[in-house]
Amino acid sequence: MVSTPDGTGRFAGQVVAITGAGGALARATAVRLAAEGAKLALFDRDTEKLAETAALCPGALTVPGDVTSAADMAAFAEATQAAFGPAHKLVAAAGILGKAGPAIEMEEEMWDRVFAINVKGAWLAARAFIPQIRTHGAGAVVLFSSTAGVMGSPTLSAYSASKGAVSLLTRSLALNHAAENIRVNCVCPGTIDSPMSDSSFDMAGTGAARDAREAMMLAKIPMGRFGLPAEVADAVLYLLSDSAAYTSGVALPVDGARLA
Repeated sequence: MVSTPDGTGRFAGQVVAITGAGGALARATAVRLAAEGAKLALFDRDTEKLAETAALCPGALTVPGDVTSAADMAAFAEATQAAFGPAHKLVAAAGILGKAGPAIEMEEEMWDRVFAINVKGAWLAARAFIPQIRTHGAGAVVLFSSTAGVMGSPTLSAYSASKGAVSLLTRSLALNHAAENIRVNCVCPGTIDSPMSDSSFDMAGTGAARDAREAMMLAKIPMGRFGLPAEVADAVLYLLSDSAAYTSGVALPVDGARLA
């Protein structure tokens, strides 16, 4: 259901907080939510990308900050409530790839950074916003995992391990809050046509080496193409919507059947 001029839609009047809002997948999600009537609170440490997303979502609140900072996340939650009232929904989309390489060759600083953003950031967002969601007597949370959080990766070991943690954090939160009618799910995007995927190809090098990495990834996808940010956004909106009222604790692949 698409928003109509009178502001109706699946999310009309609902307050949705989004972390990592400057990223391609979060931006596509924000645009879809805005089109369906949501009031958006957007959070990212990249102020330029945050502003670009906000420009596509009239009326959105923007709060710059670091997802690894409890103080910044608390400030985001407070700003959201001050602007719109308590949040109804949360999308925790902030994440980074980190460096490529086997797990035991990863620098400690990089390992900690990947886990801080991908795992701690999702946990801090849930901790800050679920108390707000609780006040409505129901709500929904969507975290961002990855197909790499379901299967191992020989090249993105830290990223894979962190996203595996997000997948199980999702299940734990779903159990924690099921009796409160707060549903918690995660999406597991595969290779999506986005700057993050471009970065993963770039890790192979330039020229023929990069092309070979991209071709190798494409060959693993039964549908024969990379996904689109809008297709991930569609999955997020489904999980946030009343159409998924009996769905919680799910890690939903959006991957062209790669995990099938």
